[in-house]
Amino acid sequence: MESRVRVLFLIATIVAMAALQGCAATKNLFGFGPEEAPPPSAEGPGQVIDPEVERREIKEPAIDKENFEIGAFAGILSIEDFGSDLVYGVRFAYHLTEGFFVEGTAGQSEAGLTSFEVLSGGARLFEDRTLTYYNLNLGYNILPGEGFIGEGRAYNTNLYLIAGLGSTEFADDDRFTINFGAGFRFLLNDSWTLRLDFRDHLFDIDILGEEKTVHNLEGTLGFTFFF
Repeated sequence: MESRVRVLFLIATIVAMAALQGCAATKNLFGFGPEEAPPPSAEGPGQVIDPEVERREIKEPAIDKENFEIGAFAGILSIEDFGSDLVYGVRFAYHLTEGFFVEGTAGQSEAGLTSFEVLSGGARLFEDRTLTYYNLNLGYNILPGEGFIGEGRAYNTNLYLIAGLGSTEFADDDRFTINFGAGFRFLLNDSWTLRLDFRDHLFDIDILGEEKTVHNLEGTLGFTFFF
């Protein structure tokens, strides 16, 4: 009896071993079974490229602690009904913060002849043609940025809005004036700036009969100094 059990156990062991060898043999034939890990590569990792970029040093003008600004300007003032002529003046500003500043401006121009005066043969409505204005304004820097000239230098810039009140002496009378506009400041170095300004001066006038509010457009270019 024991000899039969041993024979059966031996036969079962042989059958199991044959089955395992058959599974291994059919793995590649039918495309299933656990995948073998690829052999380790003998090649090392790729070389890391370290680019050598030459950095440029750009000197950027910047105002340190100078809050006062003074300067002069010149340009064209179009006086409604009286033509366009040269305007010139001075301005003085104090910068309260990096955004806000207050500015006082004084300017002068000469009015031309109206169409009525030209057609009437030179008869003048008034003799003194000088226009002088004084304004106190509040400005706000809305778009600080940088400008570049060439490849090696950067300049600070500012786009700002400005508005205020004042008085205009014209045609033998003082006229309450409202002005508003925009400007562009280009910082040349730590102290000097180039400024481009556009303003509209509004006041009431009745020289030609009916009283009306006139718009007097002004465009100027000037230099200012910070101290």
